[in-house]
Amino acid sequence: MNPIGKNALLLALIAVICVLLLSVLNQLTAPRIAEQRLANRLALLHDVLPAAQEQQLLHDCVLISAPEWLGSTQPQAVFRWREQGEVSAYVVETTAPDGYSGAIDLMVAIAPDGTVLAARTLAHQETPGLGDKIELRKSNWMLGFNDKRVQPDDLRPWAVRKDGGDFDQFTGATITPRAVVGAVKRAALFIQQHPELADAAANCEGV
Repeated sequence: MNPIGKNALLLALIAVICVLLLSVLNQLTAPRIAEQRLANRLALLHDVLPAAQEQQLLHDCVLISAPEWLGSTQPQAVFRWREQGEVSAYVVETTAPDGYSGAIDLMVAIAPDGTVLAARTLAHQETPGLGDKIELRKSNWMLGFNDKRVQPDDLRPWAVRKDGGDFDQFTGATITPRAVVGAVKRAALFIQQHPELADAAANCEGV
């Protein structure tokens, strides 16, 4: 076999070995990654809805495809918290697609009447020192959503002050808070206008 052929065979062999190693590594780490994701989700569920039992929320959940409301073409999870058999709150995973540096994933607890109980940031790529104030460990700005109700006939308050609303923007960064306020507002409107969610069959076991 000529040198070129030998080198090609060697590279092919190395490539196969690398693929096998990656496959084995993925199999070994997948359970740990899944456990960590579940732990993070449980912690955040408890954070936005302290009175609820996280495991019950995980088992009473529906996947919703509603990009016009929830900001993503991928199905989003909506968890339901029931008291005496009636839904008293929803925890919605939603996305602000129009963040300054990309999509911002959020988790929002919402009462059936459209009152936002709490909102937290799941993931983002906003600028450190500016847009990252949507993280609770960096700023208490997200607490401004607590107990605010979305009124479909008067959405004016649901905007940053620069746009005539009630929410503060960040110094040097208006796009990020504007995107988050819009996403939380749409999630609350979605819950208000879709009462059938209370009776939808749970279908996101293990998500």
